[in-house]
Amino acid sequence: MTHNPDKTPDAAVDVKVDLHPGAQDSRTTTDEISVTRHSVTVQGRTLTYTVTAGTLVLAEEKHGKDGEAEGARPRARVFFVAYALDEQDETTRPVTFAFNGGPGSPSLWLHLGLLGPRRVVMGDAGALTGPPYTLTDNEFTLLTHTDLVFIDPVSTGYSRVTEGEKPGEFHGFKKDIESVGDFIRLWTSRAGRWLSPKFLIGESYGTMRSAGLSGYLQERHGMFLNGLMLISTILDYATVDTTPGHDLAYVTHLPTQAATAWYHGALGRRRSLKATLREAEAFADGEYASALHLGARLTGPQRRRVAQTYARLTGLSPQVILQNDLRVPLARFRKELLRDRNLTVGRLDSRFTGMDRDAGGSQADYDPSYSAILGPYTATFNHYVRAELGYQSDLAYEVLSGRTQPWSYREFEGRHVRASDTLRSAMHQNPHLKVLVASGYYDFATPYWAARHTLDHLQLDPSLRGNVREHFYEAGHMMYVHLPSLAQQYNDLTAFIEWARQ
Repeated sequence: MTHNPDKTPDAAVDVKVDLHPGAQDSRTTTDEISVTRHSVTVQGRTLTYTVTAGTLVLAEEKHGKDGEAEGARPRARVFFVAYALDEQDETTRPVTFAFNGGPGSPSLWLHLGLLGPRRVVMGDAGALTGPPYTLTDNEFTLLTHTDLVFIDPVSTGYSRVTEGEKPGEFHGFKKDIESVGDFIRLWTSRAGRWLSPKFLIGESYGTMRSAGLSGYLQERHGMFLNGLMLISTILDYATVDTTPGHDLAYVTHLPTQAATAWYHGALGRRRSLKATLREAEAFADGEYASALHLGARLTGPQRRRVAQTYARLTGLSPQVILQNDLRVPLARFRKELLRDRNLTVGRLDSRFTGMDRDAGGSQADYDPSYSAILGPYTATFNHYVRAELGYQSDLAYEVLSGRTQPWSYREFEGRHVRASDTLRSAMHQNPHLKVLVASGYYDFATPYWAARHTLDHLQLDPSLRGNVREHFYEAGHMMYVHLPSLAQQYNDLTAFIEWARQ
């Protein structure tokens, strides 16, 4: 497989476009764009494509107190990278809008890990490469089946508010959906893609954003989607809330604890992973959930029996489980499982292990799975965007910097944050909308059994339940860092796109 960027002088062109020539505003109102042309050979097929990288200005129409129009005011510059296969029929060629989560993360993970024509070389759990890092051609790029637009929400990546605007106004559930949705509407209009099949793919909090966008795009802009691809899904925060008295999260985390214990050999390898998970799932939904519900009404013998089964499935000692009142917090499990080896397990991907200063402490010092991906992805993206895409900026490319915190959920005051209701409504109003849910067995950030619980409680009309497909991978939150899972995921995503565009 070969990758050939066009290195001629006019391959990278900085274009400044005046969006509002009549606007009375002293601030700049220009897009800053670099256009490059490339080719890549994937499995014997040569793809020639154009990449547009840069910032697009988002403006909002303003009205004075007396109702008079004050024109469109630029409020933010949103960084994006768009890939378009050359010489395609834009009415039949799908386009997919991609973003990650956080909230506060740019789209580099999906971009250089799963979807784009270039991907990071970083190794995997137990066999990581060290710096300096490299890129290679992605033999599993989704560009084979859809054009791609990667979006960095405001205050992530190179996206910033314009001068005089307040970043915090974009750092919240509702405004985030509106700004990303308005970007999608504007890009679609500029690119002439209103008649293209359209998809969203989001990861982690990006799945919450995707579900919100499925409603916002329909209701605000009349844009009906063909499909949502939800990677490491969380649509209802109730499934991960460990506030005392709220027990659901312990139920939804237990199968991931079992998977993690199996992976690290704490259960032996006499049984398969899937057999272990089926037993853990049944126990979690049955005897364990019932025991937590009973609380103080649980008898001593019942409590000890539940602890013994919990211990057998997760590799913890019955004593630790009883000391934690049958509710072992995630932070404690990550520290406890491999304590006898002086190791911790990861949160994003529990296949990864870390070493703490204090092996006897109560929780891990850091997440080794996040440390494993942060360096390779950050270095390679900063190189790629300049050297291959021709986009230059002196700004820091913000990767989960904390600039977006605190994140506002004021629309959900007094109740759990959830976008599952919006997704259900969007699917009822657009019965052609299809949904793919991809989960990693070793993901503690968005546990696969929590996603299943949410899907089981969508209250979809029975006629639409077939519009949802689930896929599971023997990896974690970014399941594509595991090459067998990357190959499997490519097949799952491409099959989904072909199904959903029909």
